[in-house]
Amino acid sequence: MSTTSGLHHITAISGDPARNVAFYTKALGLRMVKKTVNFDDPGTYHLYYGDEQGSPGTILTFFPWAGVRPGQRGAGEASGTAFAIPDASVSYWLGRLADRNVPHDMPVQRFGETVIAFRDPDGMTLELVAQSAMTDRPGWANGDVPAEHAIRGFAGITIWSARPDATGAVLSVMGYQEGATEGGTTRWSTGRPGLAATIDVRDASTNSRHHSGAGTVHHVAYRAADDAAQAAMVHSLSVRGLQVTEQVDRNYFRSVYFREPGGTLFEIATDSPGFAVDEPQDRLGETLMLPEWLEPRRAAIEAALPSLKPTT
Repeated sequence: MSTTSGLHHITAISGDPARNVAFYTKALGLRMVKKTVNFDDPGTYHLYYGDEQGSPGTILTFFPWAGVRPGQRGAGEASGTAFAIPDASVSYWLGRLADRNVPHDMPVQRFGETVIAFRDPDGMTLELVAQSAMTDRPGWANGDVPAEHAIRGFAGITIWSARPDATGAVLSVMGYQEGATEGGTTRWSTGRPGLAATIDVRDASTNSRHHSGAGTVHHVAYRAADDAAQAAMVHSLSVRGLQVTEQVDRNYFRSVYFREPGGTLFEIATDSPGFAVDEPQDRLGETLMLPEWLEPRRAAIEAALPSLKPTT
């Protein structure tokens, strides 16, 4: 049975797109990996941030809608998107967040790791997790953060589950192993070294349902090595009664979607073909890229999209 090796990407909702770009590329120093549109709503950007190569396990994406109402935390939500940093970079990041007036908490210990929680301009909860293994993984040398302190990718994410046992059962089918529990949160891990290997499942069974909006995660995507691995995972989920969509071509990966019993929308995305399929690796994110079927509408699409340059 094929299983996932961890997170592929996380997709969230934001407000003002220019503010979003400024925060994630400047304050956090991530690379703009792809600038495209929501294929289902081409009047809206779809912005991808990640590491230098646009590697699976590093990609945070946004659908930005200026003026969208804020979301509300609750059961069925994925929150606490956690980025991995070298363990020697905690002091650097505390200083950087303070210097840039980014709302943040003081470091805490969770599952044996140092964690700094902070918020983006839309109030989305993010975390920096110090991990010794990240020291040996190169950081992006051309970003706004020095390479030795740069975000390496994801550590994981927290699922606020209305049915934590059922959510855990799904993760188990996908290849995760149950670990320790701290304060109502259970850690699940792929058991493989590297980025994006953990999912924390929080018991939110007594919480009200979350409401989507700015500052909330839309869905969580898991890696499949290829189409065959994805199909095997879909089969394993389907025989257990989960309703999985047909495969959808997203140009940079191929996806299927399902809602896990605790309420969160999950995706399984293939590693191939990757983000260099339509522009050179060294020019990623510089040009608005459109899928072939939208190219005839490029002029109208570009005219309707807002500027990504800050107004101040």
